[in-house]
Amino acid sequence: MEQVDPTRGGGLLVVTPTYDERENLQGFVQDVLGNLPDAHVLVVDDASPDGTGELADQIARADGRVHVLHRPAKLGLGTAYIDGFQWALQRAFRYVAEMDADRSHSGADLLKLFGAALNGAEVALGSRNVPGGGVLGWGLLRHVLSKGGSLYARKLLGVPVRDMTTGFKVYTRAALLAIESETLRSNGYTFQIETTYRALQRGLLVVEVPILFVDRRVGRSKMSREIFQEAIIEVPRLRLARLLGRLVV
Repeated sequence: MEQVDPTRGGGLLVVTPTYDERENLQGFVQDVLGNLPDAHVLVVDDASPDGTGELADQIARADGRVHVLHRPAKLGLGTAYIDGFQWALQRAFRYVAEMDADRSHSGADLLKLFGAALNGAEVALGSRNVPGGGVLGWGLLRHVLSKGGSLYARKLLGVPVRDMTTGFKVYTRAALLAIESETLRSNGYTFQIETTYRALQRGLLVVEVPILFVDRRVGRSKMSREIFQEAIIEVPRLRLARLLGRLVV
């Protein structure tokens, strides 16, 4: 059994992609490190026009637990996480989290996910769709899109996980290696489906932990029609890969 105190966060790297999150970033970092003071944070910034990358550099200079990976343009959520995962795997981190910088995810819930990983979960998912989980601040359309997307993926792929589209997860190092994260193809909404599905296909223990998702109060959502269109196309590709006995097609 892992002998790491979950209230400290030792061995954990939190990866957060950013694009125009300057108003949220300081509070996000304080929330994460306030709850898990031994954790580290990697900000993967896509050349944010609002100066998020520059603020991240300032925070990193003042706090050695914060790191910044600058990318030259807006290249997408999926590739940001892949770059962050590879950054973590090149170092000694034993656990890697993905977490939104817009304050939709809380440090208190991150502590619960990390605790689940320490207790044996190879992938701990922050789930809005299990008892005790939920969402604050969404309209009807957003609820329908999120729950509909999860249901579509669950039924087509034949998996038991109730929140297939959550972007709040903790992976063990071994789990990231097992899902071959460098070969992930999805770059939007489907990225979360693909990572969870690969974990299940590799026989990893995936545990859903109830969380409260709070809609962003500052800034604009990055959701778009193209992201949902990608999900409609890519989920059947994942099923085809399964039929062929592969991770990718």
